[in-house]
Amino acid sequence: MKRTVTFFGIIGMVIMLMLLLVVLGCQKKQPQVKIDQQPLEAVADANFETVYWYVKAFNPQGKLLNVMAVDADGHTYEVKAIQDSDQTSVMDVKAFVNDKILPVKVLVSLDKYMPVKAIDENGTIIDVKAFTEEGEKLDVKGTRQSGNIIHLSVVDKDGLLYNIEAISPKGWINDVKGIKMMKEPIEVVINGVDVYAHIKSIPQQYQ
Repeated sequence: MKRTVTFFGIIGMVIMLMLLLVVLGCQKKQPQVKIDQQPLEAVADANFETVYWYVKAFNPQGKLLNVMAVDADGHTYEVKAIQDSDQTSVMDVKAFVNDKILPVKVLVSLDKYMPVKAIDENGTIIDVKAFTEEGEKLDVKGTRQSGNIIHLSVVDKDGLLYNIEAISPKGWINDVKGIKMMKEPIEVVINGVDVYAHIKSIPQQYQ
């Protein structure tokens, strides 16, 4: 009887030892998984083909208006949201002026509505306007603030406000909003221009 107990005791110890080795082996493999993920993600980002979302305004009749940068000579340039990875939660909005990609920002102002402008490398401020089918140019402004979000609108001659959206080539829609990160009025100074808030394409806000 004693030999039987001893035999099963040895078998039990062997099984416990094997389980312990398995557990230790699993623990050693976990860091390798995390290490391997980083280069894989880097390769995925490097191979991502940038997608440019159109920036448009919607008037009350549901018609789309082009939102464009306009220089002092009246030349127009595209304004687009830039998707440079799989995520579409926060995307930069830029003006494509000749061969330059310029920031589009909400500027510091004491006016009722805050100006939305592109900023050139030399500090030149470039208008951002919406265009009707008839070619009329309408202002793009920051019209109100909710927390750190500045709601952007096209303001027509009657004072009506049109929403501004970013639309992907596949038809996905994001809002275009001002985002404020700091409590101070001046968020940042870009090429000598005081900026109140950044402008980003973000998921639609129903408020």
